[in-house]
Amino acid sequence: GWTSTCGATVRPSSSTSEPPAPAPAAVGGLFDPMFSTPAVAARTSDTAWVQAMLDVEAALARAGAAAGLVPPASALAITAAAAADRFDLASLGARAAISATPVIALLDDLTTAVGPEHARYLHLGATSQDVVDTAMCLVAARTLDVIGPDLAAGVAAVADLAAAHRTSPQLGRTLLQPAATTTFGAVCAGWLVAIAEAVAALDTVRRRRLAVQFGGAVGTMAALGADGPAVAATLAAELGLALPTVPWHTSRGRIAELAAALGLVAGAVGRVALDVTLLAQAEIGEVAEGSPGGSSAMPHKRNPSRSTLVTACVHRVPGLVATIFAGQPQELQRATGRWQAEWQVVTDLLRL
Repeated sequence: GWTSTCGATVRPSSSTSEPPAPAPAAVGGLFDPMFSTPAVAARTSDTAWVQAMLDVEAALARAGAAAGLVPPASALAITAAAAADRFDLASLGARAAISATPVIALLDDLTTAVGPEHARYLHLGATSQDVVDTAMCLVAARTLDVIGPDLAAGVAAVADLAAAHRTSPQLGRTLLQPAATTTFGAVCAGWLVAIAEAVAALDTVRRRRLAVQFGGAVGTMAALGADGPAVAATLAAELGLALPTVPWHTSRGRIAELAAALGLVAGAVGRVALDVTLLAQAEIGEVAEGSPGGSSAMPHKRNPSRSTLVTACVHRVPGLVATIFAGQPQELQRATGRWQAEWQVVTDLLRL
């Protein structure tokens, strides 16, 4: 919460949770805890990515079993083996560099784990991009499911501020110069609408645009013949993702929409951080963070540390969004490089 000198002391809403404690060293390095939260870091980690790819392979085996293409015992064996803690992630990463995808190395290890009796039913009719694209949408969906409550708490807190300070007078400023009078409640209402609209756009992406990818070698599902569409539909249902009209190997609009929606949220939240930073200056002193940070050289200072970290995160976002948008033109049926460039960028966007 913030303390306001526009007429009242503002305390955190009951619906607003305190920011989580810094992530432990096992979750991130020296700087990582400042640029994400433990819950998001866990859901975008290497382990989370590998588990998502394994979940795709397991769900594909179950979908194949539902279509009569995979023995139920094999689907059960593949599902049982699909646990990320059974795999050497460092080895997977090293071998991924050979083929520009982690899927081939993962399938080699999964083949060993399930044995020859069941291995023949692995990766049924899929290609590497099917697995990674679907895993990327799974990672995004699972991460948005924990980001969502944080954003909802932020919306509620700003709504409370707007109501509490509906008539609290405040000097308006345009071009950083004194202007006409407004109210702190009106300022908060502006924050509220911007964040709520951005959150709504992100929710639409989560529900409608994060989709399963299943097309096979060139997007025709030819390896499964007439069973391809049914397997794709079951796969989507198993994973809780949308079912696209056609495979989207080189149609990257879904990922661009995810990046854009994350950028909108970052911009809306970044605006609040910027306003708080400006209004917290000693010569203005109209708001302050409820738990300000200190200074190593000047113990009397109360720095807007949370707003500073929000600003640092938001500052990095536009370049990442631009990288996703720049990669939208992708060649023919499968791309060389632009698709692979998305993985770490999407991970960073979700964390920031």
